[in-house]
Amino acid sequence: MMIAVFPGQGSQTPGFLVPWLELDGARERLEAYSEWSGVDLVAAGTEWDADRIRDTRIAQPLIVAASLLSWNALSDRSGISGVAGHSVGEFAAAAAAGILSEEDALRLVGIRGRAMAEAAAAAQTGMSAVLGGDEQAVVDRLGELDLTPANYNGGGQLVAAGTLDALAQLAAEPVPGTRVIPLQVAGAFHTRFMAPAVQELRDAAAGTDAADPAVTVWTNRDGSAVASGSAFVDLLIEQVSSPVRWDLCMAAFAEAGVSGLIELAPAGTLTGLAKRALRGTPAVAVKTPADLAAAGALIAGENA
Repeated sequence: MMIAVFPGQGSQTPGFLVPWLELDGARERLEAYSEWSGVDLVAAGTEWDADRIRDTRIAQPLIVAASLLSWNALSDRSGISGVAGHSVGEFAAAAAAGILSEEDALRLVGIRGRAMAEAAAAAQTGMSAVLGGDEQAVVDRLGELDLTPANYNGGGQLVAAGTLDALAQLAAEPVPGTRVIPLQVAGAFHTRFMAPAVQELRDAAAGTDAADPAVTVWTNRDGSAVASGSAFVDLLIEQVSSPVRWDLCMAAFAEAGVSGLIELAPAGTLTGLAKRALRGTPAVAVKTPADLAAAGALIAGENA
């Protein structure tokens, strides 16, 4: 089973869309994405600096737009029979699966980014990656500090979220065998601190047409495959304040018999996690148009 995966926030870098805009029709497509999301994604992906594109309101639609640009640039997607996204990448996965139109996906992710930025501004919160150590010991320590395990990324990586004071205490007194790395994000995403954004996104999604997926799609909630488009949209909304279980998604890929993995732009993070959790599975990170040929070859091998 060939699976396409779509990355989450933090994978963007300054100027990363420059080579993509050399493709026929890409600029026009990105301009449409800009109109739908309410963000100048052409400027964001080609001119703006790291601090500016780190802004949640910019980063979220920028990442989804990049993923869909690269998805549309694949010459043949017929061999891809499953999709999944990490956090905001689930919006790109929803569009790739045919659940949402690209317009609705970009419209909703623009609203999501703005709503999460507003929720983050209401409290001094953040996120830190915890690398290594015993997972249960890490989770227990987070509970002691009233921190939330917001991302279970697999491969010995868990992301803690909560107040800055508690995160500082975690860094000062880490679980034995772990490293704590503060992340450059605006707040405690996928926690109770994001509850106001959930309601705003739910209101925005009301009445949105959601088709049932054309391929298998897995949810970050628990790694299960979701057959109903409307149910997947509900999960997309609730996920804003719920932990991301990417570890369970990768376990589901393995159970489904994954034969290859293609990560769409801005790629690298998810293929890196797969190297540890899905050892031996061929994977291609589509970072620039130069990587499209390798992705095409992997898909062609699936079709052979």
